Formats: sequence, structure tokens, C-alpha cells
Amino acid sequence: MSEHRLRIGINPISWANDDLPSLGGDTPLGTILEEGRQIGFEGFELGGKFPTEPKALGELLGRYGLALVSGWYSSQLAHRELAAEIEAIEPHVELLAQNGAKVLVYGEVAGSIQGRRVPLIERPRFHSDAQWQAYAEKLDGLAEFTASRGLRLAYHHHMGAYVEAPADVDRLMALTSPAVGLLFDAGHCYMGGGDPLTVLQKHIGRVCHVHFKDVRAPVVALARNNQWSFPDCIVNGTFTVPGDGDIDFAALLKVLVTHGYEGWLVVEAEQDPAVAPAYEYASLGYRTLRDLLTQATA
Repeated sequence: MSEHRLRIGINPISWANDDLPSLGGDTPLGTILEEGRQIGFEGFELGGKFPTEPKALGELLGRYGLALVSGWYSSQLAHRELAAEIEAIEPHVELLAQNGAKVLVYGEVAGSIQGRRVPLIERPRFHSDAQWQAYAEKLDGLAEFTASRGLRLAYHHHMGAYVEAPADVDRLMALTSPAVGLLFDAGHCYMGGGDPLTVLQKHIGRVCHVHFKDVRAPVVALARNNQWSFPDCIVNGTFTVPGDGDIDFAALLKVLVTHGYEGWLVVEAEQDPAVAPAYEYASLGYRTLRDLLTQATA
């Protein structure tokens, strides 16, 4: 596999956190884009500071020579009907499609506690086969809609949401059609109780987008033992960039390359930039993935 089929991008959360605006909220978007470009990233995922009008977004990224990787969409599909969700998601679909993105990062936020200081154990759950099936059917319908606009739906398993643990991912993939792709997030996988390599190997056929988030294993243990919320995890340093934590990204990258994954590797780490300076840590994440990618594709 040639290296050009895998591109390294980044999420702006290293500089400014949308869920916790106190973390880097005063950092100008221009600073974020310029520093990302200087480090060597080819593209950015969207954040709350980015334009939501397609032409304005394209012009902004063009000024920095950056591509649009994708963008998170906060869905309420678990609690509302498919037709309403299609109507709600359409502007975001157009924003991505008109700027060259190929995947849509789907985040289920109905009932989610990911932005609240509530113990993660209190996250929402589907309690019956019927609830799982109804959700899967609606998700299939939404994925067919985004596909009709040129975007693969990339489902983001996420702490504090309905689909968090490896068992949740297994069930969702079993109940949905291949139209529903999987966003594999190494950090959320580990924090959710899974072994990232095992989960990636099991679902590699559905993976259409990748977030390479690292974890500090001792802090994960503290988070579990003390029943932290997701914001608690962020401010206490649970997550970091590849090269600074305990996940074996060389092994994960080998699986992706061997199975012919084509797409983005996105550096993402929810941290306080006052503690973990964004430029320094984003640079470490980039260098780590660049070097691993060179080795894996040699």
C-alpha cells in the first residue's frame, strides 16, 4: 500500500475544546490553522470556531492550504424520528460534501452525559432488543441518506453515550448494514473497557475513519476507580496524543495498512492546552504517526 492513501489530519480540540470552552476558548482560529499547517498536517476536522457556510469554509481552509477532513455531527436520532434527523443533518452534509469530505463523523448525543460532570456509569443505554433494533433501522436510513450525498456515515463510539463499550460496538455493527461505517477511536475504545487492537481487528471491515487518541493508563485507572465524568477525564489528563501514552499505535497501523484502509488518521486528544501546550503536543502526535506510517508502508 502506498503512503499517499493515508493522510494525517488533526482535530482542533488540542487548541480549543468545544465542550469545555474554558480550555483554549480564547485561541483564535487563525492561530489553530496556521500552527497545524506549520506542523505538517494535511487537513483539519471541524470545530466550533469554523464557518458553517460552505463557501466561507472552503475559502478559509484554502488560505492555509488545508483540506477538510470531516466534521462531528451531534445527532438526536435515538430520541427522534428519521425524517426529522434527515432534515436536521442536511446543512452539515452540504457543508462537508461541498468541501471535499468523504465521511461524516456521527456522534449520538441524545441522552449523552459526555459534556456533563456526571459519572460515566450513568450514561444512557438501550434496555431491550426492540430498542436496539429500532435504533439500528433508523441509523441505516440516515446512512443511506448521507451516502446519497457522497458521505459515508462514520459512527463514533464515545464515552458517556449509548454506544461506548466494545459490546455496544459489536451489537451496533451486527444490527446495521454496511452503509453504517465505524469511526475507530483508540482512546475511547481503551477508556470504554476494550483492547484497541482486538476491537480494530474485529471490525476492520467497517472502519471508514480513524481517531488516534492515546491514553495515560494510570489516569484511566483513577477515572474508573473514582467514577469520573468525561469532563473530569479531560481536565485530569486521561487523554493525550500518540507517542505520549500507553496505546501501541504501530500495531493498530499495521492492521489498517494490511487491510487496505484508505483515509485519514486524525490526531485527537482532549487536554487542557495550558497544561499540555497545543503546538508541542500536536507536533509530537504528528511526528509519531508520520514515522510509524513510514515504517508501516515501507
